[in-house]
Amino acid sequence: MLAAEIVTQFQIYCYGPLLDTVQMAHLFNDSKTFVDMKLKQTPEVTMQLFEEFMALYDQKPSRGQILGFVVDNFEKEGSEFEPWTPTDWHQNPKFLDNVQDPKLREFGRELHGLWLKLGRKMKKEVEEQPELYSIIHVPNPVIVPGGRFREFYYWDSYWIIKGLLYSEMYSTAKGMLQNFLHIISRFGFIPNGGRVYYSKRSQPPLLAAMIKAYVEVTGDEDFAVQAVPLLEHEFNFWFNNHTVQCNGHTLCIYGDKSKGPRPESYREDVETSQDFPTEAAKQEHYSELKAGAESGMDFSSRTNTGDLRNLKTRSIIPVELNAILFWNAKIIAEFYVMAKNLTKAMVFEQRAQQIAEGIHACLWHEDVGAWLDYDMINARRRNYFVPTNLAPLWMKCYNEALEANITEKVLKYIDAMEIDSFPGGVPNTLQRTGEQWDYPNVWAPMQYMLIAGLDNLNDQRAKDLARSWATRWVHSNFIAFNETHSMFEKYDAEELGGHGSGGEYEVQLGFGWSNGVIVELLDKYGNILSAPGSKKDASEMENFL
Repeated sequence: MLAAEIVTQFQIYCYGPLLDTVQMAHLFNDSKTFVDMKLKQTPEVTMQLFEEFMALYDQKPSRGQILGFVVDNFEKEGSEFEPWTPTDWHQNPKFLDNVQDPKLREFGRELHGLWLKLGRKMKKEVEEQPELYSIIHVPNPVIVPGGRFREFYYWDSYWIIKGLLYSEMYSTAKGMLQNFLHIISRFGFIPNGGRVYYSKRSQPPLLAAMIKAYVEVTGDEDFAVQAVPLLEHEFNFWFNNHTVQCNGHTLCIYGDKSKGPRPESYREDVETSQDFPTEAAKQEHYSELKAGAESGMDFSSRTNTGDLRNLKTRSIIPVELNAILFWNAKIIAEFYVMAKNLTKAMVFEQRAQQIAEGIHACLWHEDVGAWLDYDMINARRRNYFVPTNLAPLWMKCYNEALEANITEKVLKYIDAMEIDSFPGGVPNTLQRTGEQWDYPNVWAPMQYMLIAGLDNLNDQRAKDLARSWATRWVHSNFIAFNETHSMFEKYDAEELGGHGSGGEYEVQLGFGWSNGVIVELLDKYGNILSAPGSKKDASEMENFL
């Protein structure tokens, strides 16, 4: 694709008068619908037709006339895909053998079958005429989250990959990993999602962990050796573009490198910007919104003090991002050992140690018993509950000589915050704001983070709590699935089996990371889990109560 074509493509899908005219006309309930539509003609021709269209109606077309222009010049969203059945899918993956309860085993079998519904393969035309699409071409098919999320999403894919590995879909998983490496070589990092309008921001960088999971299951160390230079490149992207100083330590924050509203939420962003008095203030607001999207948690009270107009994501040092980057450094060091490059391995071991020291110095709080995000504006900790406060347990990002003390503190923190008291799982925050990453919504990646982190500790109390939370989460998903035959992107902490709500769009079905988390929990705990309502489950619930 020529440079001029790229610029014009961006003028349609990322910014400019055509995008503004269509999105502000509110043609679709979801702003993402328009920016996922395919052009019928080249970007240059489309822009020329748009200019003629606007002149014809004296720059003030009606909503109906704008809809007519869109119908004439764009094809329906989703037209970039062709039917595809993964060749490595088979009916009886071994994880099902670990599930003793027949109802839960059937649940696992149906979740395994959902990968067939979530698979997407791009048409050859996307590669041949990429300028007609907003989707970013990748060479291999992908498993997508589901619903409005028709393309890959970065951090979602960690739990999707994990689920695929338990489903023994190794070829599909490797193809997705190769796609990500291809994208790093093109963009220098992995965008938030697989659309050009996401190409100026990323998401929590979990590719190294995905490849580590793949290598552990398949033994394909050659793939890790081939991948490690690009993983290093991604690691450097974060430290070249996202760093701040905290008490003499270098840590990372979420951010954004583009201007204007989010194209996929254009009208909503314009509306929330109306109270800002200057164009510069509006641009700052848009950057905060996109930084929130880069965090993967868009949006919650974690990064604001009121509503979306008070976002301060770029001024908060987040616990989980830095713990993930520590993990990246450890994995990159491990892969360089596989490559027999001990010099590089030592460099990344040192980088991991530096990050861990910064996390301990700036984010760990002995009196609280948890890690807390750091507020750079007010130079103080943000003492609010978020599951990510315990993320370092998942990555083992702490001095293991201090594990016994950390365990005691963390267990007391969990008791003090009373986060074990919700029937539907641990909520993402304790603030009810209507935003989708706030109370009472419960999210699969956060449950996974908590369960895996507690289970990592060498303490039976922590492991028992991890098992209890895993049981509750499997039961909640099981109940909702049996009522609706759907997996949801988020659930309700107040009700076992309740569906989530709030945010900028309707709750989505599918759903990739929910599937992946449950598949792993069924594999890990399936020999002791029973379906809700069974005699064994009733006995366990009496103990819980």
